[in-house]
Amino acid sequence: MFRARRSVLYMPGANERALEKAKTLEADSLILDLEDSVAPDAKAEARAKVAAAVKAGGFGRRELVIRINGLDTPWGVEDLKMAAEVNPDAILVPKVARPGDIVNVSKIHVGMGGTEKTRMWAMMETPMAIFNVREIASVHQVARLSCFVLGTNDLLKESRALATGGRFAILPWLSMTLLAARAYGLDVIDGVYNDFRDEQGFRAECEQGRTLGMDGKTLIHPGQIAACNEMFSPAPEEVAWAHKIIDAFTLPENAAKGVITVDGKMVERLHLAMAERVAAIAEAIS
Repeated sequence: MFRARRSVLYMPGANERALEKAKTLEADSLILDLEDSVAPDAKAEARAKVAAAVKAGGFGRRELVIRINGLDTPWGVEDLKMAAEVNPDAILVPKVARPGDIVNVSKIHVGMGGTEKTRMWAMMETPMAIFNVREIASVHQVARLSCFVLGTNDLLKESRALATGGRFAILPWLSMTLLAARAYGLDVIDGVYNDFRDEQGFRAECEQGRTLGMDGKTLIHPGQIAACNEMFSPAPEEVAWAHKIIDAFTLPENAAKGVITVDGKMVERLHLAMAERVAAIAEAIS
């Protein structure tokens, strides 16, 4: 089943009210966070609250992702054990640096009784992750990896780059991640925009991300959802054009053709693949 991942909202696992409110929000995906947003002395409580929320359900079409703590922390193994019991749509693995990091979590998860339907998402938030991005993407089948999530704040911190000039300093790293992901059929979710009150700046960064090829954006506040969904949704005219291309290629006389003409424009089968994705997104969000 195709999933739109335009808006991916972080929800603090320790906040029971926020977890309940998430059931009413229009985000495509929810990351129920046990890592950065949860203080060390609240980890066990947050784990229990997230487990109860996932078991209770009621999230509708929203994709549920649990971000665990790293297995090298005092909480990671218990987080993964809980995720194996409640079977979210995906597990977000923090600070992935090498292919083995995501493979190990995937194998341990299954060994704990977790279903193989649960996908693995990888946080790309360190310089080593960017250096190894192709190798990490290449283990997608054995690791059940389906998505990269960019941790741009951590990348800025680790690299000592500045978040000015339209993210000029990190654009090469974003592009490297996108190319590696596309080579292996993975989705990529852009990093957060920290000033949730600055809608103009947020929209500009969404536009930049979509131009680069991002599938969506991670969010830190529910107030960012509507604008994010709008920015990462195909426009009505884009959807209409996509259906024209699809309809044209379904005509018997065009079934074996590689290139056809639609409304006076040359259209190739690569355009058909692009059109089919646009149509799938439009259908998923309708």
